[in-house]
Amino acid sequence: MDNRAEVREFLMSRRAKITPAAAGLPADGRRRVPGLRRSEVATLAGMSVEYYAKLERGAIGGASAAVLDSLADALQLTDTERGHLVDLARAADGVPTSGRRRRPRSAARTPHETLHWMLEAMTESVAFVRDAAQNIVAVNDLGRAFYSPVIGDGGRIPNLARFQFLDSASRDFYPDWDLFAQMCVAVIRAEAGRDPHDRGIQELVGELSTRSETFRELWAAHDVRTHGAGMKRFVHPDIGEIELAYEELRITAEAGLVLLVYTPEPGSRSEEKLRLLSSLTAEARPGGVRETGEPETGAHETTEHETTVSTADEL
Repeated sequence: MDNRAEVREFLMSRRAKITPAAAGLPADGRRRVPGLRRSEVATLAGMSVEYYAKLERGAIGGASAAVLDSLADALQLTDTERGHLVDLARAADGVPTSGRRRRPRSAARTPHETLHWMLEAMTESVAFVRDAAQNIVAVNDLGRAFYSPVIGDGGRIPNLARFQFLDSASRDFYPDWDLFAQMCVAVIRAEAGRDPHDRGIQELVGELSTRSETFRELWAAHDVRTHGAGMKRFVHPDIGEIELAYEELRITAEAGLVLLVYTPEPGSRSEEKLRLLSSLTAEARPGGVRETGEPETGAHETTEHETTVSTADEL
């Protein structure tokens, strides 16, 4: 990915979102551009217009922490957006967020064995591990049953983003599809900022940009977010609608991997349904394959406007 273009478009998109009134500036008639002018951002950030214009052209390499903080304050960035700006600056300097250089990755990697043990011990929650390119690289038994529309027959590594945008079954599985789509793209954008040289992310973005108009539109918005915590609704083919709380946990021993755990509210109808799915899974498939095969290439996927249900990969 072109770091200078990423920086330029991110800063321009954030500047366009802020009105003069929101920034405490007087409105002075009609404007040719939405949001703030470059000169107004520069004033708010305490820097020259020339220097801010240089940053917005993408030349952010070498910018100090104080400059980035002032710029983030002026643009009223969220904590996630601030982190993304820092990630872009580090990438411009050639330093990944881990503090050490990493070789580009082209395929999902297998997590260490003890992480699988931990997942298998989690029997009452849906739990899985994903990488930065949205591949599900490990999953517990209940997670495998719950995410069966995403995982399919288990012949390939399931990918949450490809399932979201390329498989029509995602619209049935995610009743809040538009919200999930926005979240998915914003998470990928944040991951790309952390490691713009990750080949898996590059290939994913290239494929989805080519095949999904919705993805292209959302990607162009330059929104970023972390998954964090919250509630999500699903419609599972075996147990119907269910609402689960989710938590995202970074795995410090495996840079780039994230553990996601979905749990129902105690005593709720959703808890009953998840227990039912667990019992159905135990009866129908007591064992199960722990890992899947190669990354999905798209051979079994449909476009986002097709109605044929496929067995693709992402959320």
